[in-house]
Amino acid sequence: MSETAQRETHGFQTEVGKLLHLVTHSLYSNKEIFLRELVSNAADAADKLRFKALSDNDLYENDGELRVRISADKDAGTLTISDNGIGMTRDQVIEHLGTIAKSGTSEFFNQLSGDESKDSQLIGQFGVGFYSAFIVADRVTVRSRAAGFGADAGVQWESAGEGDFTVEDINKTDRGTDIILHLRDEEKEFLDDWRLRQIVNKYSDHISIAVEMWKEEVPEQDGPDGEKIAAVPASWDKVNTAKALWTREKSDISDDEYGEFYRHISHDFEAPMTWSHNRVEGTHDYTSLLFIPKRAPFDMWNRESKHGLKLYVQRVFIMDDAEQFMPTYLRFVKGVLDSNDLPLNVSRELLQDSKVTDAMRKACTKRVLQMLEKLAKKDADKYQEFWKEFGNVLKEGPAEDAANKEKIAGLLRFASTENDTAEQTVALADYIERMKEGQDKIYYVVADSFNSAKSSPHLEVFRKKGVEVLLMSERVDEWLISHLNEFDGKQLVSVTRGALDLGDLEDDADKEAQKALEESSEGLVERIKTSLGEAVKEVRVTHRLTNSPACIVVDEHDMSSQMVKLMKAAGQPVPEQKFILEVNPEHDLVKQMDALQAEDTFAEWSQLLLDQATLAEQGTLDDPASFVARVNKLLLNQG
Repeated sequence: MSETAQRETHGFQTEVGKLLHLVTHSLYSNKEIFLRELVSNAADAADKLRFKALSDNDLYENDGELRVRISADKDAGTLTISDNGIGMTRDQVIEHLGTIAKSGTSEFFNQLSGDESKDSQLIGQFGVGFYSAFIVADRVTVRSRAAGFGADAGVQWESAGEGDFTVEDINKTDRGTDIILHLRDEEKEFLDDWRLRQIVNKYSDHISIAVEMWKEEVPEQDGPDGEKIAAVPASWDKVNTAKALWTREKSDISDDEYGEFYRHISHDFEAPMTWSHNRVEGTHDYTSLLFIPKRAPFDMWNRESKHGLKLYVQRVFIMDDAEQFMPTYLRFVKGVLDSNDLPLNVSRELLQDSKVTDAMRKACTKRVLQMLEKLAKKDADKYQEFWKEFGNVLKEGPAEDAANKEKIAGLLRFASTENDTAEQTVALADYIERMKEGQDKIYYVVADSFNSAKSSPHLEVFRKKGVEVLLMSERVDEWLISHLNEFDGKQLVSVTRGALDLGDLEDDADKEAQKALEESSEGLVERIKTSLGEAVKEVRVTHRLTNSPACIVVDEHDMSSQMVKLMKAAGQPVPEQKFILEVNPEHDLVKQMDALQAEDTFAEWSQLLLDQATLAEQGTLDDPASFVARVNKLLLNQG
């Protein structure tokens, strides 16, 4: 092979260049996280080899003891992290170390806070952990060979982190990857044996792969009683527990260890909000360790982003994002699932069809919901923090998980007219406790924004009677409410849909007054209906309004106005739909209209009334220019 083919220089992808500039030109207060990231990557490479070797044992190349080794050369000023894992080919080296096509680097830059300690820890969270090496090194060399290839398939990657990198073919007798960090002069503390061991114990003790460091020879010594203490030869010394944390007894694991393990699997810089560690024995044998994060991941709303649990079978790593064990509405949950029931050669197809998988999914889902129920009861403030981060995702639950609909509904939180703030703190159970005597329904309104919901004219009669209404203004709320019809035996009813029936909240006097008003307004209603013609489905006397002249509502079985807007925004075809106009005959404007003799002027006012009601409900009009012209014309006539 020619020298040109063996050694090539490549430019970094633009985003990588920006990242390296950030890393190499900033001083971080928590520099030691580079070792956590590189050791975690090395452990992942060992896990991947173990999985692939299930179907091809030759990949072990007669070396089945997987490990990560850390060695320091004080004379050369280098720190090397080596693994005998899966390794990389030349193409993989260029792809993985030269580009960050799928790591969300742009989002990474958007998340920077200016707090250097926190910003440095975002590196792992955004899938760019390798580049943390440049926090302490002014040059990085990577030597790798993929398992199953010959020694001449080795490849060396090298860069000073300044815009380009070189790749060349080398001979490498052993499989796996060596990352050699040429440390800056001011970072030589990371060549100290005790310092390195302390970092490994802090961040990587729970990793199931052995992390080893070279231990120098200890010569023969005289004991305190004159006896000889035998020399200890130089050797590789395991410095971490190297036992999967989830296999240990819960009583033997500290909160700090749980927190560090969570950081390892999630690349989060914060401790988890709460967690659940379970060992199940019986019909199915498995262990689950599930974490609820404190913060939503940057890609939570990206439908293409991977989510799920780390799956192990009999302590053998199988896959990173086993989404089959966690429903989509709980995609924020991180954790590990280790099963004794699934076969070691498990495939994604088998996972999708397995009854064992279904049973474990149901159990893990139930466990997460129980965790959240416990958190809500035990610490309402902490649960409110969770809700702010993940509430809108949890609202997807009733549509996706009918079996747990009631449990999920109990965890939902809403704003309401009880306090008129945008804070979503009201549980459905709280609402039911505050129901008025004679009230048997849960009332709600859905709008584009909190202010629109709070100011909706449909709330007027409810405010008058002191009846609480839930205020929903998130995009997901319309979807949620279409799948959540009742809670605890109480029907959820929209205040903007159908004929309003307040049931026992109205006394006989109220009903008689309403009936009399309808009878006395028959002529007015008929005139408005004639004037508007096909523009409306129906005109009737309102039962909802006390201060506004009119409002529009949808029929009981028609699509809500909010759903119509959502479908239009998504480019979906929407069937033509007409609204019902409800008028308030006791309002001064409507009384003034009723007194008009000229039918053409009356028709203009009727259209204006409909436009106003539509604007209040939907926030937009199909023909705003005509609305403005009509307002101007009527104002001039008034003059």
